[in-house]
Amino acid sequence: MAPLAPGSTLGILGGGQLGRMLSQAASRLGFNVVILDPEENSPAGRVSQGQIVAAYDDPAALMVLGQTCQAVTFEFENVPATSVERLAQGGAVVAPGPKALAVAQDRVDEKTFLNGVGATTVDFAAVDSLDDLLAGLDRLGAPALLKTRRDGYDGKGQVWVRSAAMAADAWNAVGQGRAILEAKAPFLRELSIIAARGRDGAIAVYPLGENIHKGGVLKTTLAPADVDAKTEKRARAIAKAVLEGLDYVGVLGVELFDLGEGRLLVNEIAPRVHNTGHWTQDGCVCDQFEQHIRAIAGWPLGPTTAHARVEMTNLLGDEVDQWTKLSGKSDARLHLYGKAEARPGRKMGHVNRVKPL
Repeated sequence: MAPLAPGSTLGILGGGQLGRMLSQAASRLGFNVVILDPEENSPAGRVSQGQIVAAYDDPAALMVLGQTCQAVTFEFENVPATSVERLAQGGAVVAPGPKALAVAQDRVDEKTFLNGVGATTVDFAAVDSLDDLLAGLDRLGAPALLKTRRDGYDGKGQVWVRSAAMAADAWNAVGQGRAILEAKAPFLRELSIIAARGRDGAIAVYPLGENIHKGGVLKTTLAPADVDAKTEKRARAIAKAVLEGLDYVGVLGVELFDLGEGRLLVNEIAPRVHNTGHWTQDGCVCDQFEQHIRAIAGWPLGPTTAHARVEMTNLLGDEVDQWTKLSGKSDARLHLYGKAEARPGRKMGHVNRVKPL
């Protein structure tokens, strides 16, 4: 595909904050954006040329989106993979492709793929019954983490199983549906790496970030992380293996467990721009959102070198009310998502505190 010229129209499946920031980045590069989202007046829709208000699997809406846009992407991985396949079959240029989406939507498939390309994960067992769960606990040991195979995020759809006696309650807690049991990782800290691959196969990788979670939700990312050369090299190799293994186009987030001495395990991948990459908005010349737009449009990838050290903090629920105080801080860049209701735990914005390298 030839690089898309400014003035071309891009489609985004999803109208939340990631879609909003992608649309804003696309606008800076001269592109028009159309959002498809079932929520009328979505955060992304309000900063875009237009929005199609429809379900993600609505055939008529997908046809209009595909015919209107020169390239289509998505802001979150729970968009139905069949919708992406339908768009591609209809002749639309979709990036990332349906393979990446399908792999990331099923945790067993995801871990199987990752280990297959040399991106090692914790040991795991597929769980389709209480007997499977008990057998998995016997093999992996307790405590172990039981997760739904699909749709869980921000700590939802998962429960720690600390003994076989807890198995039945844990099985009920995840809805007695298809699940995965993961061995506990003896990690020192959680890291992540944001990387991109262009249509020409070129790869660009950002410095690692160190992540701190609270209640299963990301609270803070510190970047560039204080890591040794061995850890940085291994993380970059993992990102490259995943991108090439998926024949990926766009930005990808890879969450990692740091075991020390350059040893890393992959926790999970996200086939999209990622919360742990928000620091790049104020720490790099080309942030993750512009990078994703560049990749899907067939443009050259931008520079990923950090020019500042950033502490990114998510604003959850009524923490967004701190905007008056935060907006007066000389080292703080405030990014608000335009969401109408500040529910507990809901991501309402983030603040990047910028310091010299």
